[in-house]
Amino acid sequence: MSKTILITGATDGIGFETAKVLRASGHSVLLHGRSAAKLDAARAAVADVDGDGRIATYQADLSSIAATRRLADEIRRAEPDLDVLINNAGAAWGEPIDEYSESGWDKVQNINLKGVFFLTQALLPMLRKSASADNPARVINTASVNGIEPPELETYAYSSSKAGVIMLTRHLAKRLASEHILVNAIAPGPFPSQMMKATLESFGDAIKAGNPLGRIGTPEDAAGVAIFLASRASAYTTGATIPVDGGSAEV
Repeated sequence: MSKTILITGATDGIGFETAKVLRASGHSVLLHGRSAAKLDAARAAVADVDGDGRIATYQADLSSIAATRRLADEIRRAEPDLDVLINNAGAAWGEPIDEYSESGWDKVQNINLKGVFFLTQALLPMLRKSASADNPARVINTASVNGIEPPELETYAYSSSKAGVIMLTRHLAKRLASEHILVNAIAPGPFPSQMMKATLESFGDAIKAGNPLGRIGTPEDAAGVAIFLASRASAYTTGATIPVDGGSAEV
């Protein structure tokens, strides 16, 4: 069954790969990003994938609650329905503990945690409309293995925001289950993305060496889990966080 799926942070990394795989599976994909140029490039690349689903793009800075609500209003006006919301947009900030800045802390928390809640809240009317016992609506949040296992890097706002996403996922799942809206999370380990570029350039070899599978993730690894969580196969799964980290936090 074809679905309409909004993916935030869809111009790079996991979000971009997920959009391509969903399009290939016959779904309509709504791509969100901050940069108009990157959105245009992502749309062209996703359109090259064989699939019958529609493609639309939406630009917004999800660090602002006002912009988040404007995005939701725009989607409600333009889209007839919404079956799946994938909250994937994120930011990171690293500084030594004695120098860690309030601006860095707020930027990360606003996008990674506050934005996830308020975009979900704003789009609940659309998700409720599409939800049924036989075909639940879905919210899929991108958390991180750093929300489960403290990282070595001094990314305090990032790890705490992602731990918050995991609890928010559980809380929303409990609240929305009776309305046939499933809420789950993916907890990726290190993946190639613009956000992780500097970290992987500096510590990529050490990260690989410390991973039980001996590698970093590929966007396809996380996209496959997103496909599962959006599909009939996960219709009895809610409140779960699925690590996609090569076993680094489990072994």
